[in-house]
Amino acid sequence: MTDCTVIIGASGGIGAAMAREAQARGAKVIALARSFTGDAHIDLENEPSIVAAAHYVSSQGLVPTRVICATGLLHADAKGPEKSLKDIDPAWMARNFAVNTIGPALVAKHFVPLMPRKSPALFAAIGARVGSISDNRLGGWYGYRAAKAALHMTIRNIAIEWSRRNDMSICVALHPGTVDTGLSKPFQGNVAEGRLFDAAYSAKCLLDVLAGLEPADSGGIFAWDGAAIQP
Repeated sequence: MTDCTVIIGASGGIGAAMAREAQARGAKVIALARSFTGDAHIDLENEPSIVAAAHYVSSQGLVPTRVICATGLLHADAKGPEKSLKDIDPAWMARNFAVNTIGPALVAKHFVPLMPRKSPALFAAIGARVGSISDNRLGGWYGYRAAKAALHMTIRNIAIEWSRRNDMSICVALHPGTVDTGLSKPFQGNVAEGRLFDAAYSAKCLLDVLAGLEPADSGGIFAWDGAAIQP
C-alpha cells in the first residue's frame, strides 16, 4: 500500500496550486475535480461520484494520509453573495450549502474510512474567515457566510469523532486569504494593497500550516499565516 495526498478541487486556482506544491514536496498526489473526466472526476453535489472517487483511490492500492478539499462556491452565472435580506433566494442559498458544507462532509464520509487508523492522518477543507460568527462585523453574504460557518462546525464534529478512532488524526478548516482566482475576481477591487495573493503563494502557505499542525489543533480553523481563527 502506498501513501498519497488527495486534492479535491484540483482544477481550481488554489486546488491546482496545492497539487503542484505537494508534488514538488515529494508527495504522491491524486488530483480530483468536477471538470476532470474518468476516474479523476468528482462532483460534490453528487454523492455517487464521491463514492466512485473513493473507490478509485482504494482500488489503486493507495492509502490517503492527507485529503484536502480545496473547493468552494461564492458566485455562479448571475448569482452572487447577497447584500441584504431582500436578496436571499432559497435555491441559491441551498446550493451554497450543497457545495460549501454538505460536499466536504460527504468527502469526509467516504474518504476518512480509507485513511490510517493508527498513524498520522489529515483531513482539511477550505473554509473562510467570513464564516467566523465572532468576526462578522459587516453582515451580508448570507448564504456563503452561513455555509462556511456550518462547514467549520462540521470540521469540528469530524475532528471529535475521528479522534476516538485515531488519536493522531487532524481535521481542520483553512482560510487561504484572498487569492487571485475566479472565485474572488468580482470582489478584488475592495482588497487592500498587498493582500491579494497569487495561488502558488497561498498554496505554499497552506501546506506549511498543515505541516506544522498537531493533533491538539484538530477541529480548528487556521489562516494562511498559521493564525487561529475563532468560530
